[in-house]
Parts: sequence; structure tokens; C-alpha cells
Amino acid sequence: MDAGENGFGAGDSEIDPAVLRELPKGFQVISTEKHGTSHWGQTGRINVILSDGTLQCFFIKVFLKELGRSVTRGEYQSMKAIYDVVPDFVPNPIAFGSYDRAPETHFFLCEFRELTDRGIPGSMPDPLDFAALLSALHEKSISPTGKFGFHVTTYAGNLPQFVGWEDSWETFFAKSMRQALDLEIAMKGPSEELAELSCVLFERVMPRLLRPLESNGRVIKPSLVHGDLWYGNSGVETDSNRPLVFDACGFFAHHECESRRRTTT
Repeated sequence: MDAGENGFGAGDSEIDPAVLRELPKGFQVISTEKHGTSHWGQTGRINVILSDGTLQCFFIKVFLKELGRSVTRGEYQSMKAIYDVVPDFVPNPIAFGSYDRAPETHFFLCEFRELTDRGIPGSMPDPLDFAALLSALHEKSISPTGKFGFHVTTYAGNLPQFVGWEDSWETFFAKSMRQALDLEIAMKGPSEELAELSCVLFERVMPRLLRPLESNGRVIKPSLVHGDLWYGNSGVETDSNRPLVFDACGFFAHHECESRRRTTT
């Protein structure tokens, strides 16, 4: 099975047993449909009727091979971490796992939240409401180790992020940048200019800008961040008109670390 053979868009109600086990008891699948887009897999919507007759919908992502297993695990753990702190900010993550019928196919499952159509007035989050939720995430989250990092590898697109636990933000940031550069070099080959600029970045720029933040008694609180925060990973819920974020690849970092990274194909 490839990621395009999941019945999404065909109204197919045949769903892998591994996914069915994660749905509420006493449900009946009505249909599935394609929903949303992903550069690395397939995304869809599962529509079910619960035992009390109410309609409930779920969002599913499907990825392939070992990379897919790691990506779905990282997204689930990231979304769960955010949901545990600010549950109004993300759809409730339900499960991740592998198909019974196709063990090399992996899924991430969460509740479905309808978003307003992009391009119409009100489709982007209100800045004040969005900032309040993001601030709450940064302020209320507590690193389980008191350090910067995360307990599983998370992925910005298809790229693994550095998440090793570090006491120092400067050290964590430097290792994160080094890993990103190494991935770039592995994909596109070495560059003399990049090597020269990298030396200046690591040896002069980073210490000058980051070290004072943790000197002379100053302390940076490791805050949970989304990890890939840009307008494409945010929206406004239709029913509540509240901001939502999704596609998280989180870790504990400086609270101003939120940014989008380009991914390598």
C-alpha cells in the first residue's frame, strides 16, 4: 500500500483496524474523504456516527516507511505536549501508530476542527488572541528535565530537529544549527563560502549574542514551542472563531525561537 491508497476521497469506509481501535466505542464509520494537503504524505477526514447518534469527525495523516513512523510519533508527542498546557490552542491528538495491514504505513490521528476558508476576511487569527494563547504556552509549560530539548525527535517537514537535552540555550542552539547545516551539506554538497560563514557564526556571532543571556545570573526558562510556527500552520476555528495551530514539531527552547524552517526534498 502507498500513501495514496487509503480510500480518502472515494467515500470509502474501509479503514485499517489499527485506526479503528483508536476511535470511540460504539461508532459506525460513514465515510472518509481527502482533506488538506501534505508534502510528505496523505491527509484525510473520517466521519463517524457515535452510539448516541451524533456525528463526529477525525483528521488523519498517513506517512510511509521508517521516516513516517518517526514523523507521526514526533507530531503526536508535540501536539500532546501543547494540548496538555493550552488545550484550546490545538486539536486534541488521539493516537499514532502503524497499520495492521501495511506495517510500513503509519498514521497520526486527532480530532477534526473545521477552519475558516483562507483568503476570506477573518480567516487569519486575531493577533491579540493568538499572542495570548502563544504566551500562555510559553509561560505555563515546564520542561520535564529543566533543560532545553525534547523526549523524542521531532521533524520540521522531513528534517529531524536536534532535541538532545542541554542545560545551556547557547549550546542547544549551536547544536541545532550545526545539525541543520550538516543536513544541508549532505543534500547539496560542501561550500567554501558556507564553511567560512559558519565559522564566524559559531565562533563569534552566537557567543556574542547568546552568551550574555545566560551570564551574570541571567537565566532563560526552557519554554515549549510549536517548532514550525507560520501562517500555513495556523487558522481560525469556524464554530468558536478562536485561533488554532497544528503540524507541531515542538521542543523546549527560548520562547522567541518560534520560526519556520525550510525543508529539504
